[in-house]
Amino acid sequence: MQTAQHTHTQAIASATIGSGWKSRHDLVKAGIIGGLTGGIIIWIYEALIWVGAQHLMPLAGIPRNATGLVFGKDVQESLGVLAYFLGTGIHFFFTIVWGVLFAAIWPIFRRRGYEATFVALFYAIIAWIAMHVAIMIASTNHPNYADPAVIIGGFMSHFFFTVPLALIVKKRFEQHI
Repeated sequence: MQTAQHTHTQAIASATIGSGWKSRHDLVKAGIIGGLTGGIIIWIYEALIWVGAQHLMPLAGIPRNATGLVFGKDVQESLGVLAYFLGTGIHFFFTIVWGVLFAAIWPIFRRRGYEATFVALFYAIIAWIAMHVAIMIASTNHPNYADPAVIIGGFMSHFFFTVPLALIVKKRFEQHI
């Protein structure tokens, strides 16, 4: 007689293997690596464009930016140096979540013949919209999301996140099928 936990574990394993990944571990690892890489690359983009070209914030503002977006500028300022650590943690937590989610859905698109970078472009738009709706719910401290410059800049930065993410997940998937 199988226990409910054993049946649940078998169902997850079957779904993972049925998705094309050999194991859930491979799926999660690919998502984490892709998400962290995309998270670093989006920060490089922000340093070059938001800081260097557009002068929207100081370079030191990038790691703590997520703290201000989630909790507000007052909390960000009151935390001092801790805001850098909290913002970095928030940023990379979400890059990992979005990375694992992409790794989970990638086989569906691969079976249908889509290229990873093509899927990444739409994934970036969905991620940007979802994250910014969440920010609007969590805090009143956010840029004007109706401003075309904010929208275009946001999509561009998220393309720099999702394209490397997608290429890493695609490569790791092909190595593990």
